[in-house]
Amino acid sequence: MSSVTYSTSGSPTRDELIALYDSVGWTVYTADPARLEDAVAGSTFVVTARIDGDLVGLARAVSDDATIVYVQDILVVPDAQRQGIGKQLLATVIERFAHVRQKVLLTDDEERQHALYRSLGFADTAEVERLHAFVRFDDPKSGD
Repeated sequence: MSSVTYSTSGSPTRDELIALYDSVGWTVYTADPARLEDAVAGSTFVVTARIDGDLVGLARAVSDDATIVYVQDILVVPDAQRQGIGKQLLATVIERFAHVRQKVLLTDDEERQHALYRSLGFADTAEVERLHAFVRFDDPKSGD
């Protein structure tokens, strides 16, 4: 297999982003390609993974770069999963924001993902005394 190259410079094309996000079923993002492209471009930090020039993974973070960083997305195309790419992407984000105390990410209920996050020092808020996470999702198109 070809080696993976990681980069924090340059931006994936719209078509690359759509293919990557679609590959993992994140169609709520790809339903509005311009918004997806704006979201990635507006991120504080983006790291990509490529094999033979093809985009196979991406992680992005939003931060004040002082007190908090939100790890917004970590994606790896299914054919390249379970090869350490996601772990390296997340490790790169953690390294970039090593000076920031609070690192936050939200994820779905998939144990493989939980194991990855735990391996890099994250804890589920359900397991941290006196800590709760709250989230609100609105549909920007409906005005709610």
